[in-house]
Amino acid sequence: MTTGFDVIGIGNAVVDVLSSSDDNFLDIMGIEKGIMQLVEQTRAETLFAAMTERRHAAGGSVANTIAGLGTLGLRTGFIGRVRDDALGKFYAEEMEKEGTAFLNPPVPEGELPTSRTMIFITPDGERSMNTYLGISAELGGGDVDDGAVGSSKILFLEGYLYDKDKGKEAFERAAAACRAAGGKAGIALSDPFCVDRHRRDFRRLVTQLDYVIGNQHEWESLYETDDLETALAQAAEDCGLVVCTRSGEDVVLIKGSERVEVPVTTVTPVDATGAGDQFAAGFLYGIATGQSLEIAGKMGCIAAAEVIGHIGPRPQANIKHLFRQAGLI
Repeated sequence: MTTGFDVIGIGNAVVDVLSSSDDNFLDIMGIEKGIMQLVEQTRAETLFAAMTERRHAAGGSVANTIAGLGTLGLRTGFIGRVRDDALGKFYAEEMEKEGTAFLNPPVPEGELPTSRTMIFITPDGERSMNTYLGISAELGGGDVDDGAVGSSKILFLEGYLYDKDKGKEAFERAAAACRAAGGKAGIALSDPFCVDRHRRDFRRLVTQLDYVIGNQHEWESLYETDDLETALAQAAEDCGLVVCTRSGEDVVLIKGSERVEVPVTTVTPVDATGAGDQFAAGFLYGIATGQSLEIAGKMGCIAAAEVIGHIGPRPQANIKHLFRQAGLI
């Protein structure tokens, strides 16, 4: 099927491998707490072997968002690259099971294994992510289904794709196809280090896309300032719709002269994995269904609060039911 999508995402197709740990284990293994680090295949195998009670889930930042939107009943598709190995087949099947069309079949005898992230979760809910990109890093323009992207109302792009020229090509081809057909294209800034690596490209992109989602640190990195208000003022001039999350503080949304601050309900995290991804899912659901900025922001906060209450980056509760309970739909 190549027509009629509400939202399509394009990003790294990564199997999440989750395990509980403590700070001492992180120190021993040389893992930096609370961030995502890219690792080579040998390091990935070492960390995988050190994990206990492994749990597998189809992951990847934008893929998590798209899966969340699929469970909310929107017509969703995902563009990503996996190999036809066990993990790749698992990934494709999980996306379809959760209601999202996986638009790229697993690659037969792919050049690299399916990508995976070893995620170590400490008792405070922080996750330390060690990602081996594998075959997902080979995603390129040829993987983009122009018909599907052109039929989508909203396209959601993953900033991490800019780490490879092929990914950049896929990213820009998809954005052009979506916007040429009248859809809205936007990006997740991914993380401050990603912004540091690609600041010049991202500064250009935010002026060309319809919406940009980032957290406080990512926006400050983009505009090279320690003052959030300075960063947001510049972002509002550059971008049609600015979304800024702030780790438990009010979410800021700016569209032209309209500024909305949405309060966040404090939740003790079990696992912070996927909080930003599911915020984006709730928010984009609101945008896709014609809600106000405030309602869309509240939807994002509800989806984020649900996902940090359990292990894993994707929703377990009926999020639409939570929206109804809150009087949003």
